[in-house]
Amino acid sequence: MTPHHRTQTLFSFPTISVRFLSLALLLVMSVLAGCATQPGMPGDPVLTTGASPGFKPQIPNSPLQAITPGKVGSHQIASTEPPKELWDRIRRGFAMPDLQNELVGDREQWYASRPDYIQRMTERSSKYLFHIVEELERRQMPTELALLPFIESAFNPQAVSSAKAAGMWQFMPATGKYFALKQNVFRDDRRDVLASTRAALDYLQKLYGMFGDWHLALAAYNWGEGSVARAIAKNQKAGLGTSYNELNMPAETRLYVPKLQAVKNIVANPRAFSTELPLIENHPYFQQVQITRDIDVALAARLADVKIEDFKALNPSAHRPVILAAGTPLILLPWDSALVFQRNFDAYSQGQYASWTAWTAPSTMNATEAARHTGMNEADLRTVNNIPPRMLIKAGSTLVVPRSALVENDVTSHVADTAQVSLAPEIVTRRTMVRARKGESVLTIAQRYGLTAASVAGWNNVSTGAGFTKGHQVVVFLPITARVPSSARSPVVKTLKHSLSTPQRNKASVVKRGTSKAIVKSKRR
Repeated sequence: MTPHHRTQTLFSFPTISVRFLSLALLLVMSVLAGCATQPGMPGDPVLTTGASPGFKPQIPNSPLQAITPGKVGSHQIASTEPPKELWDRIRRGFAMPDLQNELVGDREQWYASRPDYIQRMTERSSKYLFHIVEELERRQMPTELALLPFIESAFNPQAVSSAKAAGMWQFMPATGKYFALKQNVFRDDRRDVLASTRAALDYLQKLYGMFGDWHLALAAYNWGEGSVARAIAKNQKAGLGTSYNELNMPAETRLYVPKLQAVKNIVANPRAFSTELPLIENHPYFQQVQITRDIDVALAARLADVKIEDFKALNPSAHRPVILAAGTPLILLPWDSALVFQRNFDAYSQGQYASWTAWTAPSTMNATEAARHTGMNEADLRTVNNIPPRMLIKAGSTLVVPRSALVENDVTSHVADTAQVSLAPEIVTRRTMVRARKGESVLTIAQRYGLTAASVAGWNNVSTGAGFTKGHQVVVFLPITARVPSSARSPVVKTLKHSLSTPQRNKASVVKRGTSKAIVKSKRR
């Protein structure tokens, strides 16, 4: 029977039967509608409204919405319960291919045989790991990279290498500047927890974009992208492979990724290495707190009711006794201390928040003169500003000095962002007698030896426009490395040279650049 025939047969029923059947069908359809949610209907959830073919919902990279595969019977389900500890959250985000070679096993054994070292290192990391993992997930980067500071600095934000790399992520000065990490008198952002993490992840993303391989990106982070690129080009030219294991690289870089892989393996399965990781809760350790006034580091710690060492661990970029609001408007405090600090800061009534300020040297001077200008003890000025002995402070340098009660304004943003200290070695000079040539004057003598006319005039008690007769003995103070032309030497010079060669009479004079008069000190070489 054809479909057309079926239709004819159906509608040949009596009218009452047709109406009854229609009502029954409507009843069945309404029951079915109550058992299923139809997208796009009024009052329905909008989760799938407007979904196109092939649509896949995006799951935010948030610990509160992490999805973990599980099993009920023989069916897999997704658990929306967030990880309770941070180590588990890190494990869930592992996404880099594993490196497998003998160096990995060697490093595993090295770490596993030093449980005390692992304990110190992981406990130190507890202040910073949550923030790093948050940033990695936000950028959709492998969470193994949160373990990289274990390799770089053992999670010590104050670490400084022999090559002058600094901070938890070990940035060299030039690389730090390239990634906008400011380094000046008052702060070094290479040590800053937030700024250095931002810069490190920016750099790692850049390197991964260049090489398309995380192992090569890590090698470049350690060795430099130019070095890795040249090693790849060399292998390509020779018809060799270009993976991490196949490139020719220094021993430090050869061991770099195996170290990270070893730490990753230990974190993934601590029991296999007889290791116990300290509990780190899946919760922020610190909060950012805004400061509106310059404030002493010691006072900030006291107002937050935290130990000074804990405050410095969270704010390691502040390497002077004062934090400038114009340069560092945010400080980090333990989660429970932020409200305590704000309450105490607002209630503080004991005068200025900062007992230190900035002072710019108007001219080149020694530390003694700078101390006199600023009312400081010279030893304190050297200690606070890291000025070594026998160094001059060049004009324009910014020093940290005590702030008097009369100073009302905080340090400006320009000084807070650009302040530098420039030093030059004090020049050791010797009192020397030279013979004036025919028609010579104070000015020509000064020009001959690269001195100022005022200095030559002062040393000889004459005016700056005075002239000398031929053969006149002129007093000058010259660096001990400078050579006086033999034609200009007097018998006194020759006698002085001879006397200086005798150890028991070996005395010289020291004149410090920047003084208007010769300040002579007897000094044994």
